[in-house]
Amino acid sequence: MTKIDIFSGFLGAGKTTLIKKLISEGYNGEKLVLIENEFGEIGIDGGFLKESGIEITEMNSGCICCSLVGDFGEALKKVLDQFSPDRILIEPSGVGKLSDVINAVEVVLNDNVVLNSATAVVDASKCKMYMKNFGEFFNNQIEHAGCIILSRTDITSSEKVAKATELIREKNPSATIVTTSINDLSGKDILAAMEGKETLETLKQLLEEKELCPVCGHHHHEEHCECGHEHHHHDEHCECGHEHHHHDEHCDCGHEHHHHDEHCNCGHEHHHHDEHCDCGHEHHHADEVFVSCGFETGNIYTKEEIENILEELEDSKKYGAVLRAKGYVNGVNGWVYFDYVPGQSDVRLGSPAVTGRICVIGSGLDEQAIETLFHI
Repeated sequence: MTKIDIFSGFLGAGKTTLIKKLISEGYNGEKLVLIENEFGEIGIDGGFLKESGIEITEMNSGCICCSLVGDFGEALKKVLDQFSPDRILIEPSGVGKLSDVINAVEVVLNDNVVLNSATAVVDASKCKMYMKNFGEFFNNQIEHAGCIILSRTDITSSEKVAKATELIREKNPSATIVTTSINDLSGKDILAAMEGKETLETLKQLLEEKELCPVCGHHHHEEHCECGHEHHHHDEHCECGHEHHHHDEHCDCGHEHHHHDEHCNCGHEHHHHDEHCDCGHEHHHADEVFVSCGFETGNIYTKEEIENILEELEDSKKYGAVLRAKGYVNGVNGWVYFDYVPGQSDVRLGSPAVTGRICVIGSGLDEQAIETLFHI
């Protein structure tokens, strides 16, 4: 039996930190495989986790949905066939939608492969801001999680933690919410929360509520999907609660709904692209909202230089809205590893790598200015 654990979380929420803790303290003795889905051209986290002794498959693609319903499903099958692991850990991109990941995973589920947990890591200090500014992606991760772990609660005011919990409860009334800092919990404690009875019941309910093609994992309305099966789903409800009957018809709210088949630059067909449903919300793919720039570099930096660069990234007028920066570079006194989210950065010394790698993710980025800042 192979268990699949999904670790969702917005950019810089702390997914990698949580996974490291579970590997060292929670999954003792199990044969593990980690699959990562990076948003951007340069894979970083594989370098952070390579010393854990587990297999890592990195898929670097700007088109999140393609990597999930295409490459991602193939990667899962390959992992199952080649390694027969006890557990597969999936760390999607921070800008990926958890519902898409679950859809992709369901394609490989059978009597010997189970979706064991779907966890969302939420930065308690930024929950309200991200919910307001990037709700289409941020809220989706919360809404589809069986367990929600608040990060940085040890450095966030109790008022902010309480407000974050309240906002999360509005989006997901039944998920298990962990507010205690993971630094104060053991890996076994966290795993127990992820796999608890209430959590599993929430996950089961979420799966039962979804009407998905058993082959490709998509929702289908009176049409043939790529797998060749016909799907008849009449009178379905979108997230806004209105009924939608057929293609190019008027629903009961009076709006007309068109379903265009468009192509992104990866060559895959995408349905329901850049459209408005009757709730008035626009639906995007991650690569339409977020931008990533990645660099490989042999430059040598001091620790202070990297600290100053990360502080400079706070200037959104000059560099755009930088939501995440991470990487490792050669340093004067050893290799320098760094993580950045708005208002917080961590710079530390680490083990040598083959070459320096830098990844910056955000919205409306000035890539040329960022290159100049890092002396690329």
